[in-house]
Amino acid sequence: MTLTRDKEIWGMALWVEKHHGDAGAKFIDEKIEKLTRLGEPDGVELWQEIARRFEQLGERSVHS
Repeated sequence: MTLTRDKEIWGMALWVEKHHGDAGAKFIDEKIEKLTRLGEPDGVELWQEIARRFEQLGERSVHS
């Protein structure tokens, strides 16, 4: 089985949800802030994608 980039990002968002729960958004924000300070635009972009997926996971639980 080959993981696509999209599946990898979803997996990371699910990991954040599992390990950080309601504090997941804060965890992601801190990652983005740190990577921004370090001048890592690719890392920032990755974690922004994870943030979007994480938000969608939250929306899923609201509608359930």
